Amino acid sequence: MFWDNKKKTTNIFDDLNFKSMGDTALLIEVGDEISEPINQKVHKITKLIENQNLPFIEEIIPVYASLLVNYDPLRISFDGLVEWLKSIENQQLNQNQNTRTILIPTLYGGDFGPDLESVAQHNNLTSNDVIELHSATKYLIYALGFSPGFPYLAGLPSEIHCPRLSNPRTVVPAGSVAIADSQTGIYSMPTPGGWRLIGKTPLSLFDQDSSSPTIFSPGDYLKFVPLGSHQEYTEIENRVTAKEFSVEVQ
Repeated sequence: MFWDNKKKTTNIFDDLNFKSMGDTALLIEVGDEISEPINQKVHKITKLIENQNLPFIEEIIPVYASLLVNYDPLRISFDGLVEWLKSIENQQLNQNQNTRTILIPTLYGGDFGPDLESVAQHNNLTSNDVIELHSATKYLIYALGFSPGFPYLAGLPSEIHCPRLSNPRTVVPAGSVAIADSQTGIYSMPTPGGWRLIGKTPLSLFDQDSSSPTIFSPGDYLKFVPLGSHQEYTEIENRVTAKEFSVEVQ
């Protein structure tokens, strides 16, 4: 049955821009810059829509300053969907949303972080300074992309910003923790890449056979926890492989 909402709302929400992306998708532009407050609002709206569990919404894809809503045009019109979205935002956008912080055990430097020293030299720091600054920050996950499960993270301290490599690697190992310009992230699978590698996590970030293929979602926070030795890294890696390791969440 075709669904259409005729209810009028009193607040137009002029700061949001709604665009048709073909017959089955709606783009909601929340802002025009990359910032944590705008991205947090993107994720609040995403969660509000998801919490409705309505059959005409097929998929929601949040990114830096916007989100794409895929819908069934046989069950709701474009105009009806826009009105419905404005209505639920009016009612619930300012409600508190629960956030998670996922702890990412990481072994910095050595073979796992061959670019750690270059990041330190670029910023006139020691390698230990870079590790302390990188691991002391709680990072908001702006979006997942580039490859399945790759998190784009906000909040890298300006003291350790560093440009990409002039010659990208043909293969970066899965689990590599890296820096590029003002961003940090984790390679979720072996891919080419030009980000500077400063460490590696033994966690598996993407499992295509799992009902929950990633261990985190956009809107979560990540915090890197330095490991003290290769032995500690290997112990966690073995437990992950045996599916005996539980990711710590705060």
